[in-house]
Amino acid sequence: MLPLSCLDLSFVRSGHRPSEALHDTIRLARACDAAGYARYWLAEHHNLPSVASPAPEIMIGQIAAATARIRVGAGGVMLPNHPPLMVAERFRMLEGLFPGRIDLGLGRAPGTDGVTAFALRRHQESREGDDFLEKLQELLLWESGGFPEGHPFRRVVAMPSDVALPPIWLLGSSGYSARLAARIGVGFAFAHHFAQHDAHDAMLAYKAEFQPSPRLPAPYAILAVAAAAAETQEEAERLASSHDLHRLRRDRGEFGPLPSPEEATAYPYSDAERASIRRNRERFFVGEPDAVAAQLAAFARSTRADEVMVTSAIWDQEARRRSYEWLIAAMARQPAG
Repeated sequence: MLPLSCLDLSFVRSGHRPSEALHDTIRLARACDAAGYARYWLAEHHNLPSVASPAPEIMIGQIAAATARIRVGAGGVMLPNHPPLMVAERFRMLEGLFPGRIDLGLGRAPGTDGVTAFALRRHQESREGDDFLEKLQELLLWESGGFPEGHPFRRVVAMPSDVALPPIWLLGSSGYSARLAARIGVGFAFAHHFAQHDAHDAMLAYKAEFQPSPRLPAPYAILAVAAAAAETQEEAERLASSHDLHRLRRDRGEFGPLPSPEEATAYPYSDAERASIRRNRERFFVGEPDAVAAQLAAFARSTRADEVMVTSAIWDQEARRRSYEWLIAAMARQPAG
């Protein structure tokens, strides 16, 4: 069976306190663990009223402690926001506490607006332009202990020193991260759920250009998608209406909590807004479980994805849990290959 995983943004729901979203995340992680999902990843976002978790490494520890077998990771740490040594230390700690169950996904974006990004980074050494590559190179040196003689970091040890960094993944929504991941020999995860870039171009380029490394001998690509499954197409459409309105508002700079289906149904959509929703639906898989699973399996085959990671912005938490459970059961019914 094609492995399925979960990407959880800890969405704040309309009518609920933001801190409730953190507990919703832990409950869903337990359900995904029991259902057989391969991994559970948390994102990093700041100053967004719609997202409750700005610190995936804290949630990773909580979820790993609350589950038994599922891999838990960052999808991802926004590396420009953090000193690489701090990332190395925190993820070595997590790997030491939960050996063989931690993933370190890295992103280039700040995960927030410009002012908040400045507040996050203002005590770091100032540098003009995009410093992602520089920080990535430093993180890899912390991983390998490869600072040369005479380098000031040569004598600094990322603790715990007897634990390696967990597997590194590069996250992307364009071809840049795909080709970089291939060049340095790490896993790649493509964010189809919000990307404007063609998934086939990024995923196939990663597979074609991959260079084996001590970290990863063969390419491994995850395709992240948005999906909502329910017993009937009508019910799935009702659940998906929360995502539709939420995405519509995000696209015009409104970052409020995830609306309920009732709020979405009552919203007075203009013709232009309905057209925008139809365009966004091209990146959103909605329907009965077997139909959605068949679409995901076909998409995975065409992009040569090794795994599919599902994010579901469903307001009703019981319906969200059932969506994940039905989807993995339906995926098990798909023909092999």
